[in-house]
Amino acid sequence: MASLIAACVAFVGSHFLLSHPLRAGLVRRLGAQPFLALYSVVALATFGWIILAARAVPVEAPLWMAPQWVWSVGSALMLLASILFVGSLIGNPALPEARLDKAREPRGVFAVTRHPMMWGFAIWGVVHIAVWPQPSTILIALTMIVLALGGSAGQDAKKAQLMGERWQAWVSRTAFVPFAGPASARAMWPGWGVFAGGIALWLIATWAHPQLGAPAVGIWR
Repeated sequence: MASLIAACVAFVGSHFLLSHPLRAGLVRRLGAQPFLALYSVVALATFGWIILAARAVPVEAPLWMAPQWVWSVGSALMLLASILFVGSLIGNPALPEARLDKAREPRGVFAVTRHPMMWGFAIWGVVHIAVWPQPSTILIALTMIVLALGGSAGQDAKKAQLMGERWQAWVSRTAFVPFAGPASARAMWPGWGVFAGGIALWLIATWAHPQLGAPAVGIWR
């Protein structure tokens, strides 16, 4: 557990340091592409450390037993997370290479939240704490929640500085917390392609769950 705690701290800490206080200086010294390579190597190394440390933790008793309805609600939330994740890959204005038109209206998952990918990870964390409350699982899930939501807040601040009025206009038409914004339910419909892609991701991920030694989930439970 000590190794797992250290790995989680390194994973989150390196993300925040490389995304904010150290980013500008390293980009100037290394260049944009070498910096992205360094960022990726550090992220993969620390995430790999989390996996190895988690596998080395002895068998743990859950802190509570989740009833079946919690598993069912969790499966539904993971379907939502899958749709948010798939939708975030198409036209995400928060991605580094994206350009945001000041007049653009939010549609699909971006009408739900301006950080659909990060909320997908946060939902994953909440669901795993609820249904599989082992200490190591809770630690990893909290790590993902802190990184996702803290990263989203940092991304808002960075984009506001870089993009100014265009980002502020986008923020005024979107929500940080899902479904808390001014967009209509009609605007939140992700489209059939994203909806189908989210279902496919959810089906594959839930099918693979027991193959990886985890409990059966979703329609396979």
